[in-house]
Amino acid sequence: MLVAGSVVGTTAYATESTDRTVVVADADSGERLLEVPVENGTEVTLSYTHSVEKTPVKDVYVVDGDRLRMVRMEFNSYGAGLPARADVEQTGDGLVTRVDKPTERLYVAPRPVPGHELVVGDDRYDLVALGDDVDSVAIFVDGGLFDGIVTEVRTAVGGDETNQ
Repeated sequence: MLVAGSVVGTTAYATESTDRTVVVADADSGERLLEVPVENGTEVTLSYTHSVEKTPVKDVYVVDGDRLRMVRMEFNSYGAGLPARADVEQTGDGLVTRVDKPTERLYVAPRPVPGHELVVGDDRYDLVALGDDVDSVAIFVDGGLFDGIVTEVRTAVGGDETNQ
């Protein structure tokens, strides 16, 4: 992908970064606890046990440029905080609701009871162990050097940079 934008008579060019990572950081201090290399389209799943229903829940995202885009939620039963009125599909593995929601940062308070885990591609990371001394973590995509340039160009030419 090539991005170009005209800003006060100057043209800025950037190519898509190949050094993109999913980062788990202390939400308060910003200290990076985990960095995993990813590509556009890599699946990133927040997996946990529902605190009331005691059933597994998966919030599935994909890397979409400099954001995570939630694409579906998988769960086995209806409970507090789970979609009850959304378009839900019954599958052999449980219930699935399709979502299309981009986010720049995902905040999680890792706790032993839900057993929060992050699955990036085929690799699984224990967020409880990673965030043992933190109240909450932020999960986001760091797109490397060029994402800052692309963000500046989008902003200068009127692109939307708000968290949707």
